[in-house]
Amino acid sequence: MAVYVTGGRGNQTKAMRAATLIVRLQTMQRDIDASRFAVFRLNGNGLPAARKLTCVLDNWGAEAEMMAHELVRAYGDELKLHLDDSLLPLLWNGSGEGQTADTIDFERFVRRVTGSQLPFAGIAFPVRLGAQGNGYVIFMADVLDLASETILDMHGRACHVMTDLLASDERRLQPSEALSERELSCLQMAGDGLISEEIADKMGLSVHTVNAYLGAATTKLDSVNRIQAIAKALRLGYIR
Repeated sequence: MAVYVTGGRGNQTKAMRAATLIVRLQTMQRDIDASRFAVFRLNGNGLPAARKLTCVLDNWGAEAEMMAHELVRAYGDELKLHLDDSLLPLLWNGSGEGQTADTIDFERFVRRVTGSQLPFAGIAFPVRLGAQGNGYVIFMADVLDLASETILDMHGRACHVMTDLLASDERRLQPSEALSERELSCLQMAGDGLISEEIADKMGLSVHTVNAYLGAATTKLDSVNRIQAIAKALRLGYIR
């Protein structure tokens, strides 16, 4: 995941915090021979249908928006329900031949997601820290083969990552930074899982213009990228 600094000490501090978390996640990724990581926050209250899983950190690169959308499409409902019910890690196999996630001595203490809908295997560590601190730290690879001690260690480290995310101070926008109607509309549709091309089609705009609106909203929300802007807008109640 690239970290973009948009100017100002507050933005620089946020970017530095994000960079520190990314380094920690990359270390965890290497420790289990995973190829990618992603951190999802759960936003909203009430029934699972009223809540959203939003990716706030990842190293998917240019494919981040698409990959986050696909993961939520495939397993979002199951992930939300599981977080209400259990803190056991979730495993899933990938759709390709030999793409498996296994634990040699801990099978009774993990749960498996139904189906193999994604082109990678994965393990998702659930974290519950209160209304604003719930979500998952997820690692993906072609093959994951994890011992019980490794799973317990990784789950503890995942909780620390989510705790540090929660500790980041949030602030309301000043009147001069208010989001425009178009910026809010683009953020809302992006939060609903639409990619820029789909938003442009619905709004009758060019993709370039949609990206400009999303970029402006990201700056106003003091976020380091679009995904964090969506997560913050959800937490602050600007979108649903």
